Amino acid sequence: MKTFIYMVRHGDSPKDGNERTRELTEKGRLDVHQITAILQEEEIDTVVSSPYHRSILTVQEVADNIESDVIVFEDLKERIFIAGDKRIADKDLYPLLEKSFADPNFALAEGESNADCQKRAIKVLKELLNTYQGRKVAIGTHGAVMTLMMGHYDNKYDLDFLLHTTKPDIYRMEFEGQELIEVKRLWSMK
Repeated sequence: MKTFIYMVRHGDSPKDGNERTRELTEKGRLDVHQITAILQEEEIDTVVSSPYHRSILTVQEVADNIESDVIVFEDLKERIFIAGDKRIADKDLYPLLEKSFADPNFALAEGESNADCQKRAIKVLKELLNTYQGRKVAIGTHGAVMTLMMGHYDNKYDLDFLLHTTKPDIYRMEFEGQELIEVKRLWSMK
């Protein structure tokens, strides 16, 4: 029985502010309508998300259209790079990502490694595959945690893949049971 997981990377968000509460920019809010249109054609059954506002806001309209709530999973949050809910500056993020993808157990003090992030997120993804077997589930997510979840199934989803994703982005993952069969990118910049 085929199950489809739609990884929906959040739309554009402000560069400053709290990781947990940052919302979407005007561009991010406008992109929500296109995301909703794409996923409406896919006939989504269930919508889940990271607890971060920008991810929830990116998929909220999809949930509204199917008259459902967004189901929030704490363990789908973005990788914790530094302690607290502070955002790490872009200039500091790239070298940190390089180290993290070269050594999956690398983490800053009070931060989280790629291995730890992947472990917690994959646990949720496997639970979703069991609970919603044969259905279509959209996940409001983030770049690093999305890449790590996808990379669990195929190592081509690596740092280079992450660096070529966009905000927003959509990937449809087709599963047979717990086995990944195919991934297709549904988002295209217009």
